[in-house]
Amino acid sequence: MKKEYDVIIVGGGITGACTARDCAMRGLSTLLIEREDLCDGASGRNHGLLHSGARYAATDPEGARECIRENLILKKIASNCVEPTGGLFISLPEDGLEFQANFVQKCREAGIPAEAIDPEEALRLAPAVNPAIIGAVKVPDASVDPFRLTDANALDAVRHGADILKFRAVTGFVKDGARVVGVKTDAEEYRGRITVLAAGIWAAQLAEKAGAHIGMLPSKGALLIFGHRVANMVINRCRKPANADIIVPDDAVSVLGTTSDKVPFEECDDMRVTPQEVELLLREGVQMVPSLASTRILRAYAGVRPLVSAGGDGRSVSRGIVVIDHEKTDGVPGLVTITGGKLTTARLMAEQVTDLVCSKLNISAECTTAEKPLPGSEKPDKAHRKAALKFGYDALAAAGRHGSETARMDFSGPGAEEVCECEQVTRAEIAYCVKEFGVRDLQDLRRHTRLGMGTCQGSHCIARAAEILAEELGAPEKAPEFVKSYLQERWKGMTPVMWGETLREAEFMRKKYAAL
Repeated sequence: MKKEYDVIIVGGGITGACTARDCAMRGLSTLLIEREDLCDGASGRNHGLLHSGARYAATDPEGARECIRENLILKKIASNCVEPTGGLFISLPEDGLEFQANFVQKCREAGIPAEAIDPEEALRLAPAVNPAIIGAVKVPDASVDPFRLTDANALDAVRHGADILKFRAVTGFVKDGARVVGVKTDAEEYRGRITVLAAGIWAAQLAEKAGAHIGMLPSKGALLIFGHRVANMVINRCRKPANADIIVPDDAVSVLGTTSDKVPFEECDDMRVTPQEVELLLREGVQMVPSLASTRILRAYAGVRPLVSAGGDGRSVSRGIVVIDHEKTDGVPGLVTITGGKLTTARLMAEQVTDLVCSKLNISAECTTAEKPLPGSEKPDKAHRKAALKFGYDALAAAGRHGSETARMDFSGPGAEEVCECEQVTRAEIAYCVKEFGVRDLQDLRRHTRLGMGTCQGSHCIARAAEILAEELGAPEKAPEFVKSYLQERWKGMTPVMWGETLREAEFMRKKYAAL
């Protein structure tokens, strides 16, 4: 007899992974289903900004308070995924200082530490910012790796008994009258007492298949990745939120964004950045950091924000958390949706929707996700880095990505072989990701290791990586297919920025792999 779950979660982004963790930790039998790899959608297509809440202090005070609370929680339980960079909101002459004065006051009202500093101090902290600044404010922003955070939540969910099915698309629902009692996939059906839609913008289309409705606004956000860190702090423009007003340091690179434009639902599965968007991002970004004008752009990418709205331009819409009980709103029992919010508040979103699930199942169990460290973050950073260093600097790089989970990797013998020089990825790390995350192609491997995300964008390492991955999967014949699919995906992000060094790199890749 096929297993019936307490809860089925549809969507393997950060919200779905956090929800699976929370449900499993409360003792619910849990199944998470994702049509692609974990963090394949909007969760992996953002700044990687751990908000302090300052950005929302004036327009959404409650959202700002949620952000600062979750900011502090994630720094504690997910230390391996977070770099506490701190943040600066800078004012340029055309911005004036009136907005800054109100901004500081609103931050303090929301419980966000915000300190106005003079331009000289700001330039000492972040020498790359525009020297014309007339004011600045320090806030506790940080950088967070969405892939690591999603992986860690998914791992913990599994270790607490959850099942995760990847590359399994939900095509419809199993119903008993009006009640949803399970999901249909492209392979088979799965039964569950409650189904939670955590599928971002795609939840709207799924809900319709169950006879429910979610008024969603797809909002496209385009971003650029630059070849090195132009600042060691998050840099924000101190003004009303607009295009290209945030720069986030992410490992060895910088991320500039974002835009906010309504797009039709039919474009959500293939988000591409246009040359016009690149020009807009650059034009605005160089006002904050002038050196961006001469910094190599590695690639461009875009994600779709799942905003619940009847209209608006995408910036006037609240980023607030939305939990929908479709029994109350649509007369469809057994179906719940969690959406809205942001990467920073994903843990809280999971807590709220799991509270609802438990109440519907008459289960009394407290949420403990804010206290218990995620896998990889159980030990102090220095401890696991010191332990890894005995195997060399490649193991140390792996420890930076996986924290204390690095102890599960075998760097002896063949495991020590370096595969990606830019990101120092070894065969041992690849084998670990195959075992723990069910990696099945180079794109999956990239999300879990950063392989191919460095300066060469995979041009020097993907053939070697494809061969090793195919061996680990016991399917050596798949290596050429892995290379082809990886290159096709890379071109999407490189095409809009093909000039200078990026153009030369693209031409090198084209000639190197022309035979494929």
